[in-house]
Amino acid sequence: MKPFKIKDREIGINFPPLVIAELGINHEGSLKTAFEMVDAAARAGVEVLKHQTHIVEDEMSAEAKNVIPGNAKVSIYEIMERCALNEEDEIRLKNYVESKGMIFISTPFSRAAADRLQAMDVPAFKIGSGECNNLPLLEHIASFGKPMILSTGMNTLESVRKSVETISKFDVPLALLHTTNLYPTPYHLVRLGAMQQLMETFPGIPVGLSDHTVSNHACFAAVALGASILERHFTDSMDRNGPDIICSMDESETAELIKGSNLIFQMRGGKKEPAKEEKVTSDFAFATVVAIKDIKEGEEFTKDNIWVKRPGTGQVLAERFNEVLGKNSKNFIKKDQHLKFSDYE
Repeated sequence: MKPFKIKDREIGINFPPLVIAELGINHEGSLKTAFEMVDAAARAGVEVLKHQTHIVEDEMSAEAKNVIPGNAKVSIYEIMERCALNEEDEIRLKNYVESKGMIFISTPFSRAAADRLQAMDVPAFKIGSGECNNLPLLEHIASFGKPMILSTGMNTLESVRKSVETISKFDVPLALLHTTNLYPTPYHLVRLGAMQQLMETFPGIPVGLSDHTVSNHACFAAVALGASILERHFTDSMDRNGPDIICSMDESETAELIKGSNLIFQMRGGKKEPAKEEKVTSDFAFATVVAIKDIKEGEEFTKDNIWVKRPGTGQVLAERFNEVLGKNSKNFIKKDQHLKFSDYE
């Protein structure tokens, strides 16, 4: 897997999953609200806070005024116009996030937005699913030479492959996120098998999940399957009115996701073999072959004079019981004594 870093945070299968808290546009254009959400994210232990950078006139045509998203009652144009931060406020937001010890990244939805973020010197770019197949914009952003995290919702493996090939020309670090773009996403449409397909198809690229369900369960399952990045929308309070509040995590749920994903990361991998630390248990839990009567020298071993008992500290484990039956004892063996290999041929 290619090395992948955002600032000093290493990302990949061998590192704890990176939890990205997406502030997005939940602040509804209020810098004061955004700062309150940043404070909550810092308290929860967030490492990376993600914004959305919307410069509406460069992002959408007037036709967008007639398109109403499935989770809204007004047009996408009106939503973004209401929620977008101007350049000055977004710079203030970035500075505030960094003052709290977190990394600020954002999703540009247009060329002008990408240029603004590059001028702000963001350390990485997050690409939304809607831009996954926007090859001209991907080329423009990749030309900056910074890490890119690409969400792949609403796309096929073939269209993702085209995007990966486009970005790969610029030799920038890349991660892929499986996504289902429904807000909220029903659990049966999460489709973690698709995330595994991305892992199999692009084995050199870190893969994760951008989740829009209403709990941490999908993210926890994704970590168990090898996810390197987890992303969920974030808010300081589920009582807010932002457009993505319904599928957001609050401060306590975010802290739970960070802690739980790290624990699950520690559980991954390994082989089906005894852990050396288990010996303290196997010593008493396993059974070995024991004389249940006094056995004379030369006497045949039968089920009447030997059986299996704990602890497992004897030489002849229970699994070898049948191979001992029918053999003759070479020694006198006292009742309740564990057999040794030297007791029979």
